[in-house]
Amino acid sequence: MKKQLMKFWTVFLYITLGQLSLIAQVESAPIIEEGEGPYPQLIIRGAILINSTGAPPIGPVDIIIENNLITRIKTVGYPGVAIDSSKRPALLAGGKEIQAEGKYVLPGLIDMHGHIGGRSQGTSAEYVFKLWMGHGITTIRDPSCGNGLDWTLEHKKLSADNKITAPRILAYTVFGQGSEEPISTPEQARTWVRKNASAGADGIKFFGLAPDLFQAALEENGKLGLRSACHHAQLDVGRWNVLRSANAGLTTMEHWYGLPEALFEDKTIQDYPVDYNYLNEQHRFEEAGRLWRQAATPGSDTWTAAMQELLDLDFTIDPTFNIYEASRDLHRARREECHEIYTLPDLWRFFLPSKISHGSYWHFWGTEQEVDWRENYHLWMQFINEYKNKGGRVTAGSDSGFIYKLYGFGYIRELELLREAGFHPLEVIRAATLHGAEALGLDHEIGSIEVGKKADLIIIDENPLKNLKVLYGTGAIKLTEDNEIVRVGGVRYTIKDGIVYDAKALLDDVRKIADEAKAKEDFKINQPGMDEFFRRLEAHEEP
Repeated sequence: MKKQLMKFWTVFLYITLGQLSLIAQVESAPIIEEGEGPYPQLIIRGAILINSTGAPPIGPVDIIIENNLITRIKTVGYPGVAIDSSKRPALLAGGKEIQAEGKYVLPGLIDMHGHIGGRSQGTSAEYVFKLWMGHGITTIRDPSCGNGLDWTLEHKKLSADNKITAPRILAYTVFGQGSEEPISTPEQARTWVRKNASAGADGIKFFGLAPDLFQAALEENGKLGLRSACHHAQLDVGRWNVLRSANAGLTTMEHWYGLPEALFEDKTIQDYPVDYNYLNEQHRFEEAGRLWRQAATPGSDTWTAAMQELLDLDFTIDPTFNIYEASRDLHRARREECHEIYTLPDLWRFFLPSKISHGSYWHFWGTEQEVDWRENYHLWMQFINEYKNKGGRVTAGSDSGFIYKLYGFGYIRELELLREAGFHPLEVIRAATLHGAEALGLDHEIGSIEVGKKADLIIIDENPLKNLKVLYGTGAIKLTEDNEIVRVGGVRYTIKDGIVYDAKALLDDVRKIADEAKAKEDFKINQPGMDEFFRRLEAHEEP
């Protein structure tokens, strides 16, 4: 039975999750130095600092960076008062200044759920990396190493050596990946975990396992000091939910699967229709939208006890709100303005209704499903916000490349949805930076702007606390006093490892990649079924 289940998971990873890149890797990122630096000294002058520790903004400050370390943060004046240049840190020979008066500086963003493209989506590594870096994302966790561990580790090293334009990469392999035979005993599970660690992986991504295998794998992974993540897929959540995982040593849960199941009071298994088939994604996502209302009510003893148990275990929740947003508002997700500019033809086709592309479950999506999902979000967000308020760690992850979500853009939408859930904008930024760094075990290096930490930060013209939309690569729409419509915002500079990148130039590179791909086939984005709709309309045919 275990061998049959392992065989199913192999099919699941290759087909249902769309990880065809496990068979054929995506095109590698070009080795080219596009940023400037690191400098013996870099001074960011006169900025307003959001340091992400929970402190409010402060400025003007000068931030002094030497090579790849923040060495000093100095207050150099008062808002609205001319700065006395004689009292500012001096620029040393060979150094560089960035004039940032009136601009905002915050830590580089961390995407806790960043798949690096795939053959089925038609995306290259350069395309994905530049969309991330263009949005100020300087660190990502790859939760599956879908292009293979060797490929991911190669790009991790190239990024660490700053030979490619890419975020810092944390490699979390799918449990069992690369195993020559199905893993069916606890000892085999432990052996695979040890091999995974010795191969250089940073952690493991689980989808579900038999309880004895899951227990053994998590225990061994913990002994080795590695971290873990889990998408508690419905195929195994009936016997192993989030509470079991957290108590066994799991460090992070992805999405929300397994959490409502831990809150069941009048059942032990989700209320599946009798004709449900998990590989029918309309079934899968339709019924997922009815799951939270089957759980204990907010504030109940069951709800409170489960939350406290996770809090006591210092457990991290990475909700990825944005990746399911189309379930509650399909039209909005399909018409996001980034698609017209940056989405590749193959990626757009991957998003379209399909019975074989993961996340393309729009077989007949309608009002009833969206209403269910809106209620789902209401309860889900209530749990996440309350968890945060009680001291729980919540991070920001995107899972882009699926369900009409584009790399970079989907991540910024995640920040907006954390705000919708009830997070103060400063709490949103902290979830996207310091809490992500803590979850990865990197908070001594990155995640906040403090002396002694690495120079991972972003500079933006507008205040993201007033409007998170200014973090989008397309900026935010604003009407001037002269009644002129303008676009403001977009990250100006992304600084990673002390190297300064022009974020807008990176996004322009992506636009050119998309334009070239569209030109090759004279491609234009059309909404699903509209060509046939207009053909029938012109021919006066009945549908």
